Amino acid sequence: MEENYPGITPIKKKIEECLKQEGVERPEVKLDRPSDLQFGDIASNAALRHSQELKTPPQQLAEKICQQLNNSSLPYLKAAEAVSPGFINITLSSDFFAELIQEISDQGREFGRNSNYQDQSWVIEHTSPNPNKAMHLGHLRNNLIGMGIIRALAAGGAQVTSEAVDNNRGIAIAKLMYGFLVYGRKNTNTPVQPEHWHQHPEEWLSPDEVEQKPDHFAGYCYTQAQKDLKSDPETEQMVRQWVADWEAGEEVIWKLWEYVLSFVYQGQKQTLERLESYFDHIWHEHQHYNKGKQYIEQGLKKGIFQQLEDGAVLTNLESYGLSDTIVLKRDGTSLYITQDIALTALKKEKYQADKMVWVIGPEQSLAMQQLFAICEQLGIGKQSEFTHITYGYVSVKDRDGGQRKMSSREGTEIFADDLLDEIKERLQKRLEEEQGRPPKEIDNAAEKLTRAAVKFNFLKSERKQSLVFDHEQSIQTTGDSGIYVIYSYVRTRSILRKKPNRNKKNITVREPNQERELLALLSYYPEAVKRSQEDLSVHYLAQYLLELCSAFNKWYEKEPILDDSNEEEYKLALTESVGQVIKNGLEILGIETLEEI
Repeated sequence: MEENYPGITPIKKKIEECLKQEGVERPEVKLDRPSDLQFGDIASNAALRHSQELKTPPQQLAEKICQQLNNSSLPYLKAAEAVSPGFINITLSSDFFAELIQEISDQGREFGRNSNYQDQSWVIEHTSPNPNKAMHLGHLRNNLIGMGIIRALAAGGAQVTSEAVDNNRGIAIAKLMYGFLVYGRKNTNTPVQPEHWHQHPEEWLSPDEVEQKPDHFAGYCYTQAQKDLKSDPETEQMVRQWVADWEAGEEVIWKLWEYVLSFVYQGQKQTLERLESYFDHIWHEHQHYNKGKQYIEQGLKKGIFQQLEDGAVLTNLESYGLSDTIVLKRDGTSLYITQDIALTALKKEKYQADKMVWVIGPEQSLAMQQLFAICEQLGIGKQSEFTHITYGYVSVKDRDGGQRKMSSREGTEIFADDLLDEIKERLQKRLEEEQGRPPKEIDNAAEKLTRAAVKFNFLKSERKQSLVFDHEQSIQTTGDSGIYVIYSYVRTRSILRKKPNRNKKNITVREPNQERELLALLSYYPEAVKRSQEDLSVHYLAQYLLELCSAFNKWYEKEPILDDSNEEEYKLALTESVGQVIKNGLEILGIETLEEI
Protein backbone atom coordinates (compact mmCIF):
# COMPACT_ATOMS: atom_id res chain seq x y z
CA MET A 1 0.00 0.00 0.00
CA GLU A 2 2.97 2.32 0.47
CA GLU A 3 3.31 2.75 -3.31
CA ASN A 4 -0.05 4.46 -3.38
CA TYR A 5 0.59 6.77 -0.44
CA PRO A 6 3.85 8.75 -0.57
CA GLY A 7 3.29 9.78 3.05
CA ILE A 8 3.82 6.16 4.14
CA THR A 9 7.00 5.70 2.13
CA PRO A 10 9.19 7.31 4.86
CA ILE A 11 7.96 4.65 7.31
CA LYS A 12 9.04 1.91 4.93
CA LYS A 13 12.41 3.60 4.35
CA LYS A 14 12.99 3.98 8.08
CA ILE A 15 12.45 0.24 8.60
CA GLU A 16 14.89 -0.46 5.75
CA GLU A 17 17.40 1.90 7.36
CA CYS A 18 17.09 0.08 10.70
CA LEU A 19 17.67 -3.28 9.06
CA LYS A 20 20.74 -1.99 7.21
CA GLN A 21 22.15 -0.74 10.53
CA GLU A 22 21.68 -4.25 11.90
CA GLY A 23 23.62 -5.71 8.96
CA VAL A 24 21.03 -6.55 6.28
CA GLU A 25 22.56 -5.72 2.92
CA ARG A 26 19.32 -5.75 0.90
CA PRO A 27 16.34 -5.41 3.21
CA GLU A 28 12.95 -6.44 1.86
CA VAL A 29 10.17 -4.46 3.52
CA LYS A 30 6.48 -4.64 2.72
CA LEU A 31 3.72 -2.78 4.50
CA ASP A 32 0.52 -4.80 4.54
CA ARG A 33 -2.88 -4.89 6.11
CA PRO A 34 -2.79 -6.51 9.58
CA SER A 35 -4.88 -9.62 10.17
CA ASP A 36 -6.87 -7.73 12.80
CA LEU A 37 -7.34 -3.97 12.57
CA GLN A 38 -7.45 -3.60 16.34
CA PHE A 39 -3.68 -4.16 16.30
CA GLY A 40 -2.97 -1.20 14.03
CA ASP A 41 -3.52 0.28 10.62
CA ILE A 42 -0.58 -1.29 8.78
CA ALA A 43 1.86 -4.07 9.58
CA SER A 44 5.21 -5.45 8.44
CA ASN A 45 6.83 -8.87 8.79
CA ALA A 46 10.31 -7.48 7.95
CA ALA A 47 11.73 -8.62 11.31
CA LEU A 48 10.48 -12.16 10.76
CA ARG A 49 11.82 -12.14 7.21
CA HIS A 50 15.38 -11.07 8.16
CA SER A 51 15.81 -12.49 11.70
CA GLN A 52 17.45 -15.71 10.55
CA GLU A 53 19.87 -13.81 8.33
CA LEU A 54 20.90 -11.65 11.32
CA LYS A 55 20.76 -14.55 13.79
CA THR A 56 18.56 -12.36 16.00
CA PRO A 57 15.23 -13.45 17.54
CA PRO A 58 12.45 -11.87 15.42
CA GLN A 59 10.69 -10.34 18.45
CA GLN A 60 13.92 -8.68 19.59
CA LEU A 61 14.57 -7.33 16.09
CA ALA A 62 11.00 -6.02 15.83
CA GLU A 63 11.35 -4.21 19.16
CA LYS A 64 14.55 -2.49 18.00
CA ILE A 65 12.86 -1.31 14.83
CA CYS A 66 9.78 -0.07 16.69
CA GLN A 67 11.92 1.86 19.16
CA GLN A 68 13.64 3.71 16.32
CA LEU A 69 10.30 4.38 14.59
CA ASN A 70 8.78 5.81 17.78
CA ASN A 71 11.83 8.01 18.40
CA SER A 72 11.65 9.47 14.89
CA SER A 73 9.53 12.39 13.77
CA LEU A 74 8.02 10.66 10.76
CA PRO A 75 4.84 12.18 9.36
CA TYR A 76 1.65 10.16 9.82
CA LEU A 77 3.23 7.81 12.36
CA LYS A 78 1.40 7.75 15.68
CA ALA A 79 2.89 4.59 17.21
CA ALA A 80 4.77 1.40 16.35
CA GLU A 81 4.47 -1.77 18.41
CA ALA A 82 6.28 -5.10 18.26
CA VAL A 83 3.91 -8.06 18.54
CA SER A 84 4.90 -11.70 19.00
CA PRO A 85 6.38 -13.52 17.21
CA GLY A 86 7.94 -10.49 15.51
CA PHE A 87 5.36 -8.41 13.67
CA ILE A 88 5.64 -4.63 13.49
CA ASN A 89 2.21 -3.03 13.89
CA ILE A 90 1.88 0.64 13.01
CA THR A 91 -0.87 3.04 14.00
CA LEU A 92 -1.30 6.07 11.78
CA SER A 93 -2.20 9.58 12.92
CA SER A 94 -5.40 11.47 12.23
CA ASP A 95 -3.43 13.64 9.77
CA PHE A 96 -3.02 10.63 7.51
CA PHE A 97 -6.76 10.01 7.43
CA ALA A 98 -7.48 13.71 6.88
CA GLU A 99 -5.27 13.62 3.80
CA LEU A 100 -6.86 10.34 2.69
CA ILE A 101 -10.39 11.78 2.79
CA GLN A 102 -9.24 14.89 0.94
CA GLU A 103 -7.43 12.75 -1.64
CA ILE A 104 -10.56 10.67 -2.33
CA SER A 105 -12.57 13.87 -2.70
CA ASP A 106 -10.05 15.46 -5.05
CA GLN A 107 -9.41 12.39 -7.21
CA GLY A 108 -12.98 11.07 -7.38
CA ARG A 109 -13.20 8.34 -10.01
CA GLU A 110 -9.40 8.24 -10.36
CA PHE A 111 -8.84 7.28 -6.72
CA GLY A 112 -7.36 3.79 -6.55
CA ARG A 113 -6.31 3.69 -10.18
CA ASN A 114 -2.60 3.38 -10.91
CA SER A 115 -0.08 3.42 -13.73
CA ASN A 116 1.44 0.00 -13.05
CA TYR A 117 0.54 -1.20 -16.56
CA GLN A 118 1.08 2.06 -18.41
CA ASP A 119 2.18 1.56 -22.03
CA GLN A 120 1.50 -2.19 -21.83
CA SER A 121 -0.65 -3.90 -24.43
CA TRP A 122 -2.82 -6.85 -23.34
CA VAL A 123 -5.16 -9.11 -25.32
CA ILE A 124 -7.84 -11.01 -23.39
CA GLU A 125 -9.68 -13.82 -25.16
CA HIS A 126 -12.82 -14.78 -23.25
CA THR A 127 -16.36 -16.16 -23.50
CA SER A 128 -16.17 -17.49 -27.11
CA PRO A 129 -19.75 -18.84 -26.94
CA ASN A 130 -20.88 -21.76 -29.09
CA PRO A 131 -22.38 -20.45 -32.33
CA ASN A 132 -25.18 -23.02 -32.28
CA LYS A 133 -27.11 -21.96 -29.15
CA ALA A 134 -27.52 -19.33 -26.43
CA MET A 135 -24.89 -18.55 -23.79
CA HIS A 136 -25.18 -20.76 -20.70
CA LEU A 137 -23.94 -20.17 -17.16
CA GLY A 138 -20.43 -21.40 -17.92
CA HIS A 139 -20.16 -18.77 -20.66
CA LEU A 140 -21.58 -16.20 -18.25
CA ARG A 141 -18.90 -16.86 -15.64
CA ASN A 142 -16.21 -16.82 -18.33
CA ASN A 143 -17.53 -13.52 -19.67
CA LEU A 144 -17.70 -11.79 -16.30
CA ILE A 145 -14.22 -12.97 -15.31
CA GLY A 146 -12.79 -11.82 -18.64
CA MET A 147 -14.45 -8.41 -18.52
CA GLY A 148 -13.38 -7.99 -14.88
CA ILE A 149 -9.74 -8.58 -15.86
CA ILE A 150 -10.08 -6.13 -18.75
CA ARG A 151 -11.43 -3.35 -16.54
CA ALA A 152 -8.88 -4.02 -13.77
CA LEU A 153 -5.95 -3.79 -16.20
CA ALA A 154 -7.42 -0.68 -17.81
CA ALA A 155 -7.52 0.85 -14.31
CA GLY A 156 -3.74 0.32 -14.31
CA GLY A 157 -3.23 2.19 -17.56
CA ALA A 158 -2.99 -0.84 -19.88
CA GLN A 159 -4.29 -0.85 -23.42
CA VAL A 160 -6.57 -3.90 -23.37
CA THR A 161 -8.23 -5.64 -26.31
CA SER A 162 -11.31 -7.78 -25.64
CA GLU A 163 -11.73 -10.61 -28.11
CA ALA A 164 -13.47 -13.93 -28.73
CA VAL A 165 -13.19 -16.90 -31.07
CA ASP A 166 -16.20 -18.02 -33.11
CA ASN A 167 -15.89 -21.76 -33.83
CA ASN A 168 -18.39 -21.46 -36.66
CA ARG A 169 -17.68 -24.51 -38.79
CA GLY A 170 -17.88 -28.28 -38.59
CA ILE A 171 -20.41 -30.93 -37.67
CA ALA A 172 -22.04 -28.93 -34.84
CA ILE A 173 -23.13 -26.17 -37.22
CA ALA A 174 -24.25 -28.73 -39.79
CA LYS A 175 -26.48 -30.26 -37.11
CA LEU A 176 -27.96 -26.82 -36.45
CA MET A 177 -28.69 -26.47 -40.17
CA TYR A 178 -30.43 -29.84 -40.19
CA GLY A 179 -32.37 -29.04 -37.02
CA PHE A 180 -33.62 -25.79 -38.54
CA LEU A 181 -34.73 -27.50 -41.75
CA VAL A 182 -36.67 -30.14 -39.77
CA TYR A 183 -37.97 -28.28 -36.72
CA GLY A 184 -38.26 -24.83 -38.26
CA ARG A 185 -40.69 -25.98 -40.94
CA LYS A 186 -44.18 -24.55 -40.93
CA ASN A 187 -45.45 -27.79 -42.45
CA THR A 188 -44.05 -31.24 -41.77
CA ASN A 189 -44.55 -32.13 -45.43
CA THR A 190 -41.96 -29.57 -46.48
CA PRO A 191 -38.85 -31.34 -47.87
CA VAL A 192 -35.79 -31.28 -45.60
CA GLN A 193 -33.48 -30.08 -48.34
CA PRO A 194 -31.17 -27.04 -48.40
CA GLU A 195 -32.13 -26.45 -52.05
CA HIS A 196 -35.84 -26.34 -51.21
CA TRP A 197 -35.21 -23.89 -48.37
CA HIS A 198 -33.18 -21.70 -50.72
CA GLN A 199 -36.02 -21.58 -53.24
CA HIS A 200 -38.87 -21.31 -50.69
CA PRO A 201 -37.55 -19.68 -47.49
CA GLU A 202 -41.08 -18.51 -46.59
CA GLU A 203 -41.96 -22.12 -45.72
CA TRP A 204 -39.77 -21.91 -42.63
CA LEU A 205 -40.44 -20.13 -39.34
CA SER A 206 -38.46 -17.22 -37.97
CA PRO A 207 -37.67 -16.71 -34.27
CA ASP A 208 -40.09 -13.78 -34.19
CA GLU A 209 -42.93 -15.96 -35.44
CA VAL A 210 -42.47 -18.40 -32.57
CA GLU A 211 -41.75 -15.52 -30.13
CA GLN A 212 -38.34 -16.85 -29.18
CA LYS A 213 -35.03 -15.09 -28.75
CA PRO A 214 -33.04 -15.97 -31.91
CA ASP A 215 -30.24 -17.91 -30.20
CA HIS A 216 -32.76 -19.87 -28.10
CA PHE A 217 -34.63 -20.79 -31.27
CA ALA A 218 -31.37 -21.99 -32.83
CA GLY A 219 -30.51 -23.92 -29.67
CA TYR A 220 -33.85 -25.72 -29.78
CA CYS A 221 -33.24 -26.75 -33.40
CA TYR A 222 -29.74 -27.98 -32.55
CA THR A 223 -30.86 -30.01 -29.52
CA GLN A 224 -33.61 -31.72 -31.52
CA ALA A 225 -31.12 -32.53 -34.26
CA GLN A 226 -28.77 -34.09 -31.73
CA LYS A 227 -31.53 -36.49 -30.67
CA ASP A 228 -32.38 -37.41 -34.26
CA LEU A 229 -28.83 -38.11 -35.33
CA LYS A 230 -28.17 -40.39 -32.36
CA SER A 231 -30.66 -42.93 -33.68
CA ASP A 232 -30.37 -42.38 -37.45
CA PRO A 233 -26.94 -43.17 -39.00
CA GLU A 234 -28.23 -42.41 -42.51
CA THR A 235 -29.26 -38.88 -41.55
CA GLU A 236 -25.97 -38.35 -39.75
CA GLN A 237 -24.12 -39.32 -42.92
CA MET A 238 -26.14 -36.77 -44.88
CA VAL A 239 -25.29 -34.04 -42.36
CA ARG A 240 -21.60 -34.96 -42.51
CA GLN A 241 -21.78 -34.64 -46.28
CA TRP A 242 -23.01 -31.07 -45.78
CA VAL A 243 -19.76 -30.37 -43.92
CA ALA A 244 -17.81 -31.61 -46.94
CA ASP A 245 -20.05 -29.57 -49.26
CA TRP A 246 -19.41 -26.48 -47.14
CA GLU A 247 -15.65 -26.98 -47.34
CA ALA A 248 -16.03 -27.37 -51.10
CA GLY A 249 -17.76 -23.97 -51.20
CA GLU A 250 -21.23 -25.21 -52.27
CA GLU A 251 -23.30 -22.00 -52.54
CA VAL A 252 -26.65 -23.15 -51.11
CA ILE A 253 -24.98 -24.84 -48.12
CA TRP A 254 -23.05 -21.63 -47.41
CA LYS A 255 -26.23 -19.53 -47.57
CA LEU A 256 -28.04 -21.85 -45.14
CA TRP A 257 -24.92 -21.82 -42.90
CA GLU A 258 -24.88 -18.02 -42.83
CA TYR A 259 -28.63 -17.85 -42.20
CA VAL A 260 -28.78 -20.13 -39.16
CA LEU A 261 -25.63 -18.56 -37.67
CA SER A 262 -27.27 -15.13 -37.94
CA PHE A 263 -29.87 -16.27 -35.38
CA VAL A 264 -27.18 -17.10 -32.85
CA TYR A 265 -25.11 -13.99 -33.47
CA GLN A 266 -28.15 -11.75 -33.09
CA GLY A 267 -29.27 -13.39 -29.85
CA GLN A 268 -25.82 -13.50 -28.28
CA LYS A 269 -25.29 -9.84 -29.13
CA GLN A 270 -28.46 -9.00 -27.17
CA THR A 271 -27.18 -10.95 -24.15
CA LEU A 272 -23.75 -9.29 -24.27
CA GLU A 273 -25.29 -5.84 -24.54
CA ARG A 274 -27.48 -6.61 -21.54
CA LEU A 275 -24.36 -7.58 -19.58
CA GLU A 276 -22.59 -4.42 -20.85
CA SER A 277 -19.86 -6.67 -22.26
CA TYR A 278 -18.13 -6.21 -25.59
CA PHE A 279 -15.59 -7.62 -28.02
CA ASP A 280 -13.16 -5.40 -29.88
CA HIS A 281 -12.54 -8.24 -32.29
CA ILE A 282 -13.98 -11.70 -33.04
CA TRP A 283 -11.91 -14.34 -34.82
CA HIS A 284 -14.10 -16.50 -37.07
CA GLU A 285 -12.77 -20.03 -37.42
CA HIS A 286 -13.70 -20.38 -41.09
CA GLN A 287 -11.23 -17.61 -41.90
CA HIS A 288 -8.15 -19.24 -40.38
CA TYR A 289 -8.75 -22.97 -39.81
CA ASN A 290 -6.56 -24.01 -42.74
CA LYS A 291 -3.60 -21.79 -41.86
CA GLY A 292 -2.23 -24.06 -39.13
CA LYS A 293 -0.78 -26.63 -41.50
CA GLN A 294 1.97 -24.26 -42.68
CA TYR A 295 3.29 -24.06 -39.11
CA ILE A 296 3.33 -27.85 -38.87
CA GLU A 297 5.41 -27.96 -42.05
CA GLN A 298 7.79 -25.37 -40.55
CA GLY A 299 8.07 -27.45 -37.39
CA LEU A 300 8.91 -30.59 -39.37
CA LYS A 301 11.62 -28.76 -41.32
CA LYS A 302 13.14 -27.37 -38.11
CA GLY A 303 13.01 -30.77 -36.41
CA ILE A 304 10.61 -29.51 -33.76
CA PHE A 305 8.00 -32.12 -34.73
CA GLN A 306 8.33 -35.69 -35.92
CA GLN A 307 6.25 -37.56 -38.47
CA LEU A 308 5.09 -40.98 -37.36
CA GLU A 309 4.98 -44.06 -39.56
CA ASP A 310 1.24 -43.64 -40.17
CA GLY A 311 1.74 -40.03 -41.34
CA ALA A 312 0.55 -38.25 -38.21
CA VAL A 313 2.72 -35.44 -36.80
CA LEU A 314 3.75 -35.50 -33.12
CA THR A 315 5.29 -32.78 -30.92
CA ASN A 316 8.44 -33.05 -28.83
CA LEU A 317 7.70 -31.31 -25.51
CA GLU A 318 9.90 -33.36 -23.17
CA SER A 319 12.08 -30.35 -22.36
CA TYR A 320 8.95 -28.51 -21.13
CA GLY A 321 7.93 -31.37 -18.87
CA LEU A 322 4.77 -31.89 -20.91
CA SER A 323 3.27 -34.91 -22.63
CA ASP A 324 3.35 -34.88 -26.42
CA THR A 325 0.31 -34.36 -28.61
CA ILE A 326 -0.67 -34.94 -32.23
CA VAL A 327 -0.80 -31.69 -34.25
CA LEU A 328 -1.78 -33.20 -37.60
CA LYS A 329 -3.79 -36.38 -38.21
CA ARG A 330 -2.47 -39.19 -40.37
CA ASP A 331 -4.89 -38.21 -43.16
CA GLY A 332 -3.44 -34.68 -43.13
CA THR A 333 -6.40 -33.01 -41.46
CA SER A 334 -5.87 -30.46 -38.70
CA LEU A 335 -6.96 -30.52 -35.08
CA TYR A 336 -8.05 -27.76 -32.73
CA ILE A 337 -4.47 -27.24 -31.55
CA THR A 338 -3.36 -26.87 -35.19
CA GLN A 339 -5.84 -24.04 -35.62
CA ASP A 340 -4.85 -22.53 -32.26
CA ILE A 341 -1.21 -22.33 -33.34
CA ALA A 342 -2.21 -20.35 -36.42
CA LEU A 343 -4.57 -18.14 -34.47
CA THR A 344 -1.90 -17.34 -31.87
CA ALA A 345 0.44 -16.31 -34.65
CA LEU A 346 -2.28 -14.12 -36.18
CA LYS A 347 -2.87 -12.47 -32.80
CA LYS A 348 0.82 -11.74 -32.32
CA GLU A 349 1.04 -10.25 -35.79
CA LYS A 350 -2.11 -8.14 -35.37
CA TYR A 351 -1.54 -6.75 -31.88
CA GLN A 352 2.19 -7.06 -31.06
CA ALA A 353 0.90 -7.38 -27.48
CA ASP A 354 3.04 -7.63 -24.34
CA LYS A 355 0.69 -10.16 -22.82
CA MET A 356 -1.94 -12.50 -24.25
CA VAL A 357 -4.51 -14.10 -21.95
CA TRP A 358 -6.93 -16.95 -22.59
CA VAL A 359 -9.90 -17.28 -20.22
CA ILE A 360 -10.80 -20.94 -20.79
CA GLY A 361 -12.11 -23.71 -18.52
CA PRO A 362 -9.84 -26.04 -16.50
CA GLU A 363 -10.36 -29.00 -18.82
CA GLN A 364 -8.11 -27.22 -21.35
CA SER A 365 -5.18 -26.62 -18.97
CA LEU A 366 -2.86 -29.22 -20.52
CA ALA A 367 -3.79 -28.23 -24.07
CA MET A 368 -3.03 -24.58 -23.31
CA GLN A 369 0.38 -25.43 -21.81
CA GLN A 370 1.17 -27.50 -24.90
CA LEU A 371 0.06 -24.67 -27.18
CA PHE A 372 2.26 -22.12 -25.40
CA ALA A 373 5.29 -24.42 -25.55
CA ILE A 374 4.76 -25.17 -29.26
CA CYS A 375 4.41 -21.46 -30.05
CA GLU A 376 7.71 -20.80 -28.27
CA GLN A 377 9.40 -23.60 -30.23
CA LEU A 378 8.10 -22.14 -33.49
CA GLY A 379 9.26 -18.64 -32.57
CA ILE A 380 5.73 -17.23 -32.49
CA GLY A 381 6.19 -15.89 -28.96
CA LYS A 382 7.65 -16.63 -25.55
CA GLN A 383 5.84 -18.78 -22.99
CA SER A 384 6.03 -15.88 -20.54
CA GLU A 385 3.87 -13.78 -22.89
CA PHE A 386 0.99 -16.27 -22.72
CA THR A 387 -1.33 -16.86 -19.75
CA HIS A 388 -4.20 -19.30 -19.29
CA ILE A 389 -6.84 -18.12 -16.81
CA THR A 390 -8.96 -20.99 -15.56
CA TYR A 391 -12.13 -20.99 -13.49
CA GLY A 392 -14.43 -23.37 -11.62
CA TYR A 393 -17.66 -24.96 -12.76
CA VAL A 394 -21.12 -23.49 -12.18
CA SER A 395 -24.32 -25.08 -10.91
CA VAL A 396 -27.55 -23.61 -9.57
CA LYS A 397 -29.19 -24.15 -6.20
CA ASP A 398 -32.68 -25.60 -6.60
CA ARG A 399 -35.61 -24.40 -4.58
CA ASP A 400 -35.37 -27.61 -2.51
CA GLY A 401 -31.74 -26.83 -1.63
CA GLY A 402 -30.11 -29.27 -4.06
CA GLN A 403 -27.81 -28.45 -6.95
CA ARG A 404 -28.99 -28.39 -10.55
CA LYS A 405 -26.22 -29.63 -12.83
CA MET A 406 -25.97 -28.68 -16.51
CA SER A 407 -25.38 -30.92 -19.49
CA SER A 408 -25.13 -29.75 -23.09
CA ARG A 409 -25.52 -33.34 -24.29
CA GLU A 410 -28.81 -33.72 -22.48
CA GLY A 411 -30.02 -30.25 -23.37
CA THR A 412 -30.32 -29.28 -19.69
CA GLU A 413 -28.15 -26.18 -19.77
CA ILE A 414 -29.26 -23.14 -17.82
CA PHE A 415 -29.07 -20.13 -20.07
CA ALA A 416 -27.71 -16.76 -19.00
CA ASP A 417 -30.85 -15.03 -20.28
CA ASP A 418 -33.10 -17.25 -18.18
CA LEU A 419 -31.08 -16.60 -15.04
CA LEU A 420 -31.15 -12.84 -15.61
CA ASP A 421 -34.90 -12.90 -16.31
CA GLU A 422 -35.66 -14.90 -13.18
CA ILE A 423 -33.62 -12.59 -10.94
CA LYS A 424 -35.24 -9.54 -12.53
CA GLU A 425 -38.73 -10.95 -11.98
CA ARG A 426 -38.03 -11.40 -8.27
CA LEU A 427 -36.58 -7.91 -7.93
CA GLN A 428 -39.45 -6.31 -9.83
CA LYS A 429 -41.93 -7.98 -7.53
CA ARG A 430 -40.04 -6.67 -4.49
CA LEU A 431 -39.89 -3.12 -5.85
CA GLU A 432 -43.59 -3.15 -6.74
CA GLU A 433 -44.46 -4.22 -3.19
CA GLU A 434 -42.18 -1.66 -1.53
CA GLN A 435 -43.17 1.47 -3.41
CA GLY A 436 -45.66 2.88 -5.87
CA ARG A 437 -43.34 4.07 -8.63
CA PRO A 438 -44.16 4.19 -12.36
CA PRO A 439 -43.70 0.78 -14.06
CA LYS A 440 -40.93 2.12 -16.34
CA GLU A 441 -38.88 3.33 -13.36
CA ILE A 442 -39.37 0.01 -11.59
CA ASP A 443 -38.30 -1.90 -14.70
CA ASN A 444 -35.18 0.26 -15.11
CA ALA A 445 -34.19 -0.13 -11.45
CA ALA A 446 -34.88 -3.87 -11.51
CA GLU A 447 -32.69 -4.33 -14.60
CA LYS A 448 -29.74 -2.48 -13.02
CA LEU A 449 -30.15 -4.40 -9.76
CA THR A 450 -30.33 -7.66 -11.71
CA ARG A 451 -26.97 -6.98 -13.32
CA ALA A 452 -25.54 -6.06 -9.93
CA ALA A 453 -26.90 -9.21 -8.27
CA VAL A 454 -25.71 -11.60 -10.97
CA LYS A 455 -22.32 -10.04 -11.67
CA PHE A 456 -21.37 -9.71 -8.02
CA ASN A 457 -22.46 -13.26 -7.23
CA PHE A 458 -20.22 -14.61 -9.97
CA LEU A 459 -17.26 -12.35 -9.19
CA LYS A 460 -17.11 -12.49 -5.39
CA SER A 461 -15.66 -16.03 -5.35
CA GLU A 462 -12.07 -16.92 -6.13
CA ARG A 463 -12.30 -17.79 -9.81
CA LYS A 464 -10.88 -21.32 -9.49
CA GLN A 465 -13.58 -22.33 -7.04
CA SER A 466 -16.69 -24.07 -8.31
CA LEU A 467 -19.73 -21.91 -7.80
CA VAL A 468 -23.31 -22.71 -6.80
CA PHE A 469 -25.57 -19.83 -7.78
CA ASP A 470 -28.23 -19.17 -5.15
CA HIS A 471 -31.08 -17.00 -6.44
CA GLU A 472 -32.32 -15.95 -3.01
CA GLN A 473 -28.91 -15.15 -1.60
CA SER A 474 -27.98 -13.08 -4.66
CA ILE A 475 -30.79 -10.56 -4.05
CA GLN A 476 -30.55 -10.23 -0.28
CA THR A 477 -30.20 -6.68 1.02
CA THR A 478 -27.88 -7.91 3.78
CA GLY A 479 -24.90 -10.24 3.73
CA ASP A 480 -22.51 -10.81 0.84
CA SER A 481 -24.57 -9.79 -2.17
CA GLY A 482 -24.23 -7.14 -4.84
CA ILE A 483 -27.61 -5.79 -3.77
CA TYR A 484 -26.19 -5.20 -0.28
CA VAL A 485 -23.31 -3.20 -1.77
CA ILE A 486 -25.70 -1.17 -3.93
CA TYR A 487 -27.97 -0.47 -0.96
CA SER A 488 -24.95 0.70 1.04
CA TYR A 489 -24.01 3.11 -1.73
CA VAL A 490 -27.59 4.38 -1.94
CA ARG A 491 -27.49 5.00 1.82
CA THR A 492 -24.45 7.27 1.41
CA ARG A 493 -26.23 9.21 -1.32
CA SER A 494 -29.38 9.55 0.75
CA ILE A 495 -27.42 11.01 3.68
CA LEU A 496 -25.54 13.47 1.46
CA ARG A 497 -28.69 14.69 -0.28
CA LYS A 498 -29.94 15.97 3.07
CA LYS A 499 -26.94 18.33 3.27
CA PRO A 500 -26.38 19.61 -0.29
CA ASN A 501 -24.35 22.69 0.64
CA ARG A 502 -21.20 21.59 2.38
CA ASN A 503 -17.65 22.80 2.84
CA LYS A 504 -15.52 20.06 1.29
CA LYS A 505 -12.15 21.72 1.88
CA ASN A 506 -10.03 21.76 5.03
CA ILE A 507 -12.06 19.13 6.87
CA THR A 508 -10.87 18.70 10.44
CA VAL A 509 -10.51 15.01 11.22
CA ARG A 510 -10.95 13.92 14.81
CA GLU A 511 -8.88 11.20 16.40
CA PRO A 512 -10.48 8.04 14.94
CA ASN A 513 -12.90 6.29 17.25
CA GLN A 514 -15.79 4.11 16.08
CA GLU A 515 -14.77 4.71 12.49
CA ARG A 516 -11.11 3.59 12.70
CA GLU A 517 -11.82 0.30 10.91
CA LEU A 518 -13.73 2.19 8.21
CA LEU A 519 -10.90 4.69 7.69
CA ALA A 520 -8.30 1.94 7.53
CA LEU A 521 -10.38 0.06 4.98
CA LEU A 522 -10.63 3.15 2.78
CA SER A 523 -6.86 3.34 2.70
CA TYR A 524 -6.66 -0.29 1.47
CA TYR A 525 -8.78 0.27 -1.66
CA PRO A 526 -5.79 0.93 -3.97
CA GLU A 527 -4.24 -2.29 -2.69
CA ALA A 528 -7.41 -4.25 -3.54
CA VAL A 529 -7.23 -2.89 -7.08
CA LYS A 530 -3.54 -3.74 -7.30
CA ARG A 531 -4.07 -7.34 -6.12
CA SER A 532 -6.91 -7.80 -8.61
CA GLN A 533 -4.53 -6.70 -11.36
CA GLU A 534 -1.59 -8.82 -10.24
CA ASP A 535 -3.60 -12.03 -9.79
CA LEU A 536 -5.96 -11.34 -12.72
CA SER A 537 -8.95 -11.93 -10.45
CA VAL A 538 -11.35 -9.23 -9.28
CA HIS A 539 -12.72 -11.30 -6.39
CA TYR A 540 -10.30 -9.34 -4.17
CA LEU A 541 -12.18 -6.19 -5.07
CA ALA A 542 -15.60 -7.75 -4.51
CA GLN A 543 -14.60 -9.07 -1.08
CA TYR A 544 -13.07 -5.70 -0.21
CA LEU A 545 -16.35 -3.91 -1.03
CA LEU A 546 -18.27 -6.27 1.26
CA GLU A 547 -15.90 -5.44 4.12
CA LEU A 548 -16.09 -1.72 3.44
CA CYS A 549 -19.90 -1.75 3.35
CA SER A 550 -20.06 -3.79 6.54
CA ALA A 551 -17.76 -1.34 8.34
CA PHE A 552 -19.75 1.65 7.06
CA ASN A 553 -23.11 0.22 8.10
CA LYS A 554 -21.79 -0.68 11.57
CA TRP A 555 -20.54 2.87 12.01
CA TYR A 556 -23.79 4.32 10.69
CA GLU A 557 -25.80 2.28 13.21
CA LYS A 558 -23.62 3.33 16.15
CA GLU A 559 -23.12 7.04 15.46
CA PRO A 560 -25.52 9.67 14.08
CA ILE A 561 -24.05 11.49 11.09
CA LEU A 562 -26.49 14.38 10.70
CA ASP A 563 -26.30 15.73 14.26
CA ASP A 564 -25.45 19.45 13.67
CA SER A 565 -22.30 18.95 15.74
CA ASN A 566 -18.86 20.39 15.03
CA GLU A 567 -17.92 16.98 13.61
CA GLU A 568 -20.82 16.74 11.16
CA GLU A 569 -18.76 18.03 8.21
CA TYR A 570 -16.10 15.42 8.92
CA LYS A 571 -18.65 12.60 9.14
CA LEU A 572 -20.29 13.73 5.90
CA ALA A 573 -16.89 13.86 4.18
CA LEU A 574 -16.19 10.34 5.41
CA THR A 575 -19.59 9.18 4.14
CA GLU A 576 -18.90 10.72 0.75
CA SER A 577 -15.51 9.01 0.62
CA VAL A 578 -17.12 5.64 1.30
CA GLY A 579 -19.66 6.22 -1.47
CA GLN A 580 -16.96 7.24 -3.93
CA VAL A 581 -14.84 4.17 -3.21
CA ILE A 582 -17.86 1.85 -3.51
CA LYS A 583 -18.70 3.43 -6.88
CA ASN A 584 -15.09 3.14 -8.07
CA GLY A 585 -14.90 -0.51 -7.10
CA LEU A 586 -18.23 -1.41 -8.65
CA GLU A 587 -17.18 0.26 -11.90
CA ILE A 588 -14.24 -2.13 -12.20
CA LEU A 589 -16.61 -5.02 -11.51
CA GLY A 590 -18.83 -3.72 -14.32
CA ILE A 591 -21.70 -2.76 -12.00
CA GLU A 592 -23.58 0.52 -12.33
CA THR A 593 -24.65 2.30 -9.15
CA LEU A 594 -28.11 3.74 -8.44
CA GLU A 595 -28.66 7.06 -6.71
CA GLU A 596 -31.82 5.82 -5.04
CA ILE A 597 -33.97 2.70 -4.86
